[in-house]
Amino acid sequence: MTDHEKPENKPQAEDAAPAPAENATPDPFAVVEKLNQETTELKDKVLRTLAEMENLRRRTEREVSDARTYGVTKFARDMLEFADNIHRALANVPADARASEGPLKTLVDGIEVIERNFVTTLGRHGIKRLEPQGQKFDPNMHEALFEIPNPSVPSGTVAQVVEAGYAIGDRVLRPAKVGVARGGPKAAPAEEAKASGDA
Repeated sequence: MTDHEKPENKPQAEDAAPAPAENATPDPFAVVEKLNQETTELKDKVLRTLAEMENLRRRTEREVSDARTYGVTKFARDMLEFADNIHRALANVPADARASEGPLKTLVDGIEVIERNFVTTLGRHGIKRLEPQGQKFDPNMHEALFEIPNPSVPSGTVAQVVEAGYAIGDRVLRPAKVGVARGGPKAAPAEEAKASGDA
């Protein structure tokens, strides 16, 4: 070998020396720290996924319950006209026709039975009639059509029901159309609380 070849080999030997440093064993504390960090991230992802699944389950249960309760809302609202017409027909029967015996009384009795059965059927499906007579006016449940001067009852009391209201579940299907008393004393706070609790 010549002298010129030796210096050329020398730098190659220096380049090859760092290779064993790359194959050195990694710091075990760094590995454990990295694994702990990955475990924490994965645990966080699992907990978030579980929380999302629980929220989805609750939301789905609520939607199914609402669908059961309120699924007939549109149909029920259409049927209220039928209930109103039966009620109007009975309200317009003359008193002497109700008192007399014969086919007309039998017809009136039959229509009353139909009305009771219809209201009972609505009740089985979660639809209840609102009877606000004498209660405190509640704009969420009632629609005020007019005021009636009446100093004998507290102001803001439902004095007349023009058209019955209906509720399905805890929602108003149709507000009761009412006349509200005006001019009487204001309702006492205890009466207001009781009236709102009854509604």
